[in-house]
Amino acid sequence: MDTHLDSDVNVLWSLLFTIVLDGEKRLGAYLAAHQLTPPQFYVLKTLSERNGRCPIGEIARQHHLTSATMTGLVKRLESVSPPLVVREQREADRRSVDVLLTQAGWERFQAIQTDLLEQVRSLFSLLNHEERQHFIQYLTRYIDLMQTQSLVGDSS
Repeated sequence: MDTHLDSDVNVLWSLLFTIVLDGEKRLGAYLAAHQLTPPQFYVLKTLSERNGRCPIGEIARQHHLTSATMTGLVKRLESVSPPLVVREQREADRRSVDVLLTQAGWERFQAIQTDLLEQVRSLFSLLNHEERQHFIQYLTRYIDLMQTQSLVGDSS
């Protein structure tokens, strides 16, 4: 029996909570300066990962949002000047709508992503190579365990 498990769980939970809250606060402030909300940025990120095109329903499902909420997000991204996204009905099924990342959307996403990665780079530069590798290894292991556990929990 691991006598330290409960204590370790509490410390991990506290650390994760601090990381998430700090990350949300920093990301929200940073994106506000770029006239975007975090959900709008996530839409741009999803589209960039899908070569600039994705069905609106798929984006909504990926981010656990309703179709109505996603439609509102996309409309706001379309209303930016110049538009960051456009909607296009599918030829094969006129009820289906794809969201396309415009050139302005690509450029805005890339600029923000580059700046965010530079912030992480600055923080990571405070660690030596070995510390960075351990950090990445432990986070990867934690994520692997979470995903495995989620799969087990989802199948029951």
